[in-house]
Amino acid sequence: MRTQAAVAAVLLSLHALGAQAEVKEAAADHLLIQDSRVVHAPPDKLYAALIDVAKWWNGEHSYSGDASHLSLKAEAGGCFCERWDNQSVEHGRVIWAAPGHLLRLDTALGPLQAMAVQGVLTFTLKPSPEGTALQLDYRVNGSSASGLDKIAPAVNGVLMEQLDRLQRYADRGKGAPAKP
Repeated sequence: MRTQAAVAAVLLSLHALGAQAEVKEAAADHLLIQDSRVVHAPPDKLYAALIDVAKWWNGEHSYSGDASHLSLKAEAGGCFCERWDNQSVEHGRVIWAAPGHLLRLDTALGPLQAMAVQGVLTFTLKPSPEGTALQLDYRVNGSSASGLDKIAPAVNGVLMEQLDRLQRYADRGKGAPAKP
């Protein structure tokens, strides 16, 4: 895996590209990131795309560097995991799965995992005239020494990149674009 400094640099550069979401709250001990968007796919199709994480997640934000090693078992206790060679990583654990409606994970993504913080990532899907209204909420809490306010913009940037990729995959039914 890349060093945490390299990961942080990548995260910050992605943020500079301009994310759609908003860091609603950020303090040393917590952060809240939210995004709302319309995806031009019905809720059941969007949910199916959401749990097919290997097709839309950017492998640059994985430990192996290859998104095809990712899987997500969409049931309570199910693993959002990455497995390759003799290694494995649990990125998160499903705590609520309601197909076509809601997916919630207990997850401290990426470098947050090593910080011993608690994160909850929720995807809420509601029918809309154009397809599905997708709401993302990512809440992270830790000690005041965590410095979450300093990394909130980078976390936001990575999440928005992933949501953009999910949206393209659900809208077009095609996998994530190949690396240049």
